[in-house]
Amino acid sequence: MNKKQLQTEQTKKKLADASRALFVQKGYKATSIEDIVAATGSSKGNIYYHFKSKEGLFLYLIDEWDREWEENWAAKEHLYHTSTEKIYGLAEQLILDDMNHPLTKAADEFFTGEKKENDIEERIALMFERHIQFNKQLLEQGIESGEFKADNAENLALILESTIIGLSQLSRGMEPERALALYRHSASVFLHGIAKDKD
Repeated sequence: MNKKQLQTEQTKKKLADASRALFVQKGYKATSIEDIVAATGSSKGNIYYHFKSKEGLFLYLIDEWDREWEENWAAKEHLYHTSTEKIYGLAEQLILDDMNHPLTKAADEFFTGEKKENDIEERIALMFERHIQFNKQLLEQGIESGEFKADNAENLALILESTIIGLSQLSRGMEPERALALYRHSASVFLHGIAKDKD
C-alpha cells in the first residue's frame, strides 16, 4: 500500500469511526448525511468521495464487523476439536456477538429497509457469499473427517446460513439465556434432524 492509499484508508477509518457512534445512538434511518458531516467535520463531498453514499459508509462498518468476527473466531477455533463442536461454537459466538454488538439494531434497519443501489446490493451479495463459503468449508471438514455423512456441502451451507439469518431476526428481544438455548437447539436440529430413528 503506497502513501496515498494509506492516507485514504486512514481518512475512511476516521470518518467511519465517527459515523459509527451516530448509527449506534440514532439508528440507521434516523442518521442523515448532514449528521455525519456535523459529527466528522468533513464535507459532504469528501464523504461521498470515500463511500459514495450513506449505504456505502454503513456497509464499510458491516465489513469491519465481519472482519472482527472472523478474527475472534480464528482466535478460538482451535478450542473446538471436532466439526460438531465447531457448529455449536459457531452458534454460540453468533448469538453473543449479535446480542452484544452496538451496531445490531442499525444493521437490522439497514438490511430490512428500502431497496438499495445496485452496487450496494452486489456488495451485500458478496458478503453473504463469504458467509456461505465459510459454512461450506466448515461442513466439508466434517464430511472429509467422516463426522458428517456425504452430502451436498453447498446446499447445507445455504441451509445453515438461512437458519442463522432467521434466528437472528426472530430472537430479537429474547432474554439472552433463551436466545442462546435456541441457537444451541438449532445447531442440534441442523446436525441431527428431528425424525425418530426407525428400529
